[in-house]
Amino acid sequence: MTDERLVFRCGGCGGVNRVEAARLDHGPTCGRCKAPLDVSGAPVDLDDAGLTRLVAASPAPVLVDFWAPWCGPCRMMAPVLDRVARARAGRLLVAKVNTDVHQATAGALGVSGIPAFALYRGGRVVAQRSGAMSLPDLEAWLRSAGA
Repeated sequence: MTDERLVFRCGGCGGVNRVEAARLDHGPTCGRCKAPLDVSGAPVDLDDAGLTRLVAASPAPVLVDFWAPWCGPCRMMAPVLDRVARARAGRLLVAKVNTDVHQATAGALGVSGIPAFALYRGGRVVAQRSGAMSLPDLEAWLRSAGA
């Protein structure tokens, strides 16, 4: 569908941008700061404040991975999340929050083990899950949560 509008976060200013699918090959830029938009869908690393801004502004669902560099299962999930993020580019935004450095959101959500995942829609959490998952399990969880 050529009139489908996809959502991408600007890496420069953090703004959320809607881009017509037909214009993806035309080098879309941020409406706020005019920086080129990364339309690959690759997960973005955010702090608590950046995550709060993203989930408040995004018309698309936002999947958040709470992780830490020392966590083996977290490292195992990285390529799975990257694959899901790129496959759903523009329809799902994927963010990563390092809980060793940024603990406020994870604490507010009651995250007690990592990796942990939260799915936001309309600025609020609609589903949470912890533990590593296979690609099919992650995709099934996202579908069951409406993403």
